[in-house]
Amino acid sequence: MSAALDARQAGVRVEEVLDGLACGGDRKASAAAEELVRVLMDFYGAGLARIVERLGADALSPLLDDELVASLLSLHDLHPEDVHTRIGRALGSAGDPVELVGFDEATGVLRVRPRAASGGCGCGSTDASGPALEDALACFAPEVLAVEAEPAPAPQPPLLQIGTRPHTPVRVP
Repeated sequence: MSAALDARQAGVRVEEVLDGLACGGDRKASAAAEELVRVLMDFYGAGLARIVERLGADALSPLLDDELVASLLSLHDLHPEDVHTRIGRALGSAGDPVELVGFDEATGVLRVRPRAASGGCGCGSTDASGPALEDALACFAPEVLAVEAEPAPAPQPPLLQIGTRPHTPVRVP
């Protein structure tokens, strides 16, 4: 299991614990737990900010392909790359044969479609918004809140080559 999946599972587990406390009816305990999570997030975020500040963006470059590092930097709004670059990293790391159609920063909706060469049939049979892509986006670009898959482009008809036939003499009987 990768470190990035462990980090995502840890986030899910924190949410489960907080939800369990909220459902338990003890509002003081629930509020205290939520405050504890906020304080710890701020504390770790401040530590990461200091590391980034002292190392500089250039020193981080070799680490930006690591899903866990990218996830932590993005979570604390410290990632040196813009969202479009990080979406590109996510698409590349997911191994999905999709191409970016567009990203709406206001709504967080990413539009993708299968590459024309991925299936050749143009039927859009590739799952352009599968779990691998969603996991990669969660790590590299958490600003993406939803993925909409558009149909694959229609395949282009093969190019018909028209040439002249070799000249053959006509025989007259």
